[in-house]
Parts: sequence; structure tokens; C-alpha cells
Amino acid sequence: MTTQTAKLGLPSRSPYALLLRLNPLKNMRTVIVLTLVILALWPGELGQVTRSMMHDAFVGVSVFVAATLMLVYGSEKLFNVNLGDFLRRQTRLQIPIATLLGMSPGCAGAIIVTSAYSSGNVTLGALVAALTGTMGDSAFLLIATKPMAAAVVMPLSLVAGIITGMIVDRFHKKQIPGRACTTCAIGPSIPHIRHRDIMFGLVALPGLGLGLLDAFQVTPSPLMATIGTIIALTGMALILLIWWVSPVLAISNPEDPALTRMTEETAFITIWVLAAYLGYAYLDAFSGLDLAALFSTVAIAMPLIGVLIGFIPGCGPQILVTTLYINGVVPFSALIANAIANDGDALFPAIALNPKAALLATIYTSFPALVLGYAFYFFAPGFLN
Repeated sequence: MTTQTAKLGLPSRSPYALLLRLNPLKNMRTVIVLTLVILALWPGELGQVTRSMMHDAFVGVSVFVAATLMLVYGSEKLFNVNLGDFLRRQTRLQIPIATLLGMSPGCAGAIIVTSAYSSGNVTLGALVAALTGTMGDSAFLLIATKPMAAAVVMPLSLVAGIITGMIVDRFHKKQIPGRACTTCAIGPSIPHIRHRDIMFGLVALPGLGLGLLDAFQVTPSPLMATIGTIIALTGMALILLIWWVSPVLAISNPEDPALTRMTEETAFITIWVLAAYLGYAYLDAFSGLDLAALFSTVAIAMPLIGVLIGFIPGCGPQILVTTLYINGVVPFSALIANAIANDGDALFPAIALNPKAALLATIYTSFPALVLGYAFYFFAPGFLN
């Protein structure tokens, strides 16, 4: 057991302990937070663009992520639902249930299926179905900003996951041996609600009101706009603080209070969303590049590029693809290809617990991704662009 996992009280073979070993960037958080603060305080256009993107990320995405997570985790606590145990008791319904877990926004559902496969409780088809169905954290971004696109992508991912999982189980019945998952803990335990959880909830609540006004395109008065900016930047400052001191890498512990889980995961997702927003905004404002024209020169390769980016573990690259789609830089065909091919943070524990199965499952998810991506490219090139 390593010093860090021992300090957190986690077995060294748990998915979270293995995720720690696969994530060497954790010590970079101080540098990242300081850089973001400096950029936000920088005078002139650079600081203005940074603060604008912080406002948009909080009002347009963070508050909706927080509301969704609070609803999901609150319901789990209220009704005492354990999705992992429920999945392990199923036989014929494993693939549809695994796909639904994968399709749920975020990565927790797909990680549950990954752990269940490593314990020998579900089939390879169920693992492939979950990884095919998941969009990871980029689902939150798409739902908050482009709900019509999300209403198409997520059902298609569900159908693709079920069909692909059934085909895999039809031809691949043998379990691929890997490390047994002795615990399904995928994050360190934070058993109590903290002051920062309450503070973030108090800021997120009025922030949600601002987000709804923005979603319905209600123009605020100058005073309301000023108050909204203060709330958004305060919320973003709290998110930076929470993420900076957090022991969580991506997914919170299922045993933790719902408010704590919401706070931790909202902060994690927001950091990636903010990075994608800032990357695009800086390029657009300072580089002079026409990104849409640049990508249009390789339009036929965009679904393939979306699939290749989907092979990268983690949610950051996938959030970037979604951000590019939201800004009209890449077509829907690239978005759907990436959404189906990407495995989000679930790929980290999958690689750690069973690298052979993870590689095989990732390859299998590329087939429906390419089929659907190029189907939209050739037969509906302007769809939702």
C-alpha cells in the first residue's frame, strides 16, 4: 500500500488506488490554479476574456451539473439504491442495464461496470456496452448547452451500446482474466458535509437561476448583470479552491453525502470545461485562425479524428471536442463518433484492472462510432451543425 492510499484508507488494489498511479498530474493543481487566477486578474483583453469564460462556464454548465448530480446522488441516498449490486444480480438484462449506466452523464456508471467485469460479475459484452454508451463528463456540457444534440446523441449511444454488447457476447464468451476488484471504492471517503460544500451549494442555487434565465435568453438589467457576474466569479473561485485541495481525482466515493459528492464532481468537471472554453476563446481572440475553415479542409476525416480522440483516456479531450462542436468548429458527425468511441475516466481503472480487456473493449467501441459518424457525414452532413 502506497503512502497516499494508506493515508486515504484505501486498499492498494482498489480502482482509485490504481487510478492514482495512472494520474501523475495531481501535483500540478497548484500551478494550474495559480495560472488561472493570474489570467483572470490580468489587465486588458486577456483578463476580460478569461473572466468572461469563467462566467460562462459557471452559469452555462457548472450550475446544471450541480443540479443534476444533486438530483441523482440525493435519489440514491433517499431510496438506498446500489447500482453495482443490482447489476451483479442480473443475467439477461446485463447489457441494457450496463448501457444505461454508461449512458448516465459522468463516468461513475461506466466505472461501476468496469469494476464488475474485473470481479467476473458481468460479461465482456456488458463492459463494451457501457463504454459505448458513455460520453463521460462531456455529456453534462452537451446537455447544458445543446440539449437538442444531447437528445439525439444519448439515445443513439444507448442503441449502439446494446447492439454492440450483444454482438460481442455472441462471439466472445470467454472472460479475460485480470486483477480482481476487492473493493468498488473509486474515490477516497469524505464522510461528512464540509463548510465548502455548504458554501458552494449556497452560491450554486442563485447561479442556477441565472443559468435558467440565460438558457431562456432573458436579458438581465445592468444591476442584475453585475450581481450575476459577482455570483459567477465567486462560484468559480470556490470551484478552484475545492478542486485545489480535493483528494478526489475524478469520481467521488458512493458512500459520501450527496452534497459532498456533488461539490467534488462539479468542481472536477468544471475545471475541464473551463480549460476547453479558455483554449477555444484564446485561439479565437488572439491567434487570428479561422478554426472552422481549418477543420473544413479535412472534413472527411473528422469522424475518424473524433474516434481517435475518443481513444485517449479521461474526459478532457472529449470535453474539448464537445466545445468545438458547440462553437460550430466541428460537425455533428465528429461529435457522435467521439461520443460513442470515448470511454471517459472509466478507461483509467479499466486499464489498471484489466489492460487486455480495456484495449479490446476500446477497439470494439470504434466500430459503431465509425459507422454512425460516417453515416451522418455522408447522409446528413448538415444535421444539427
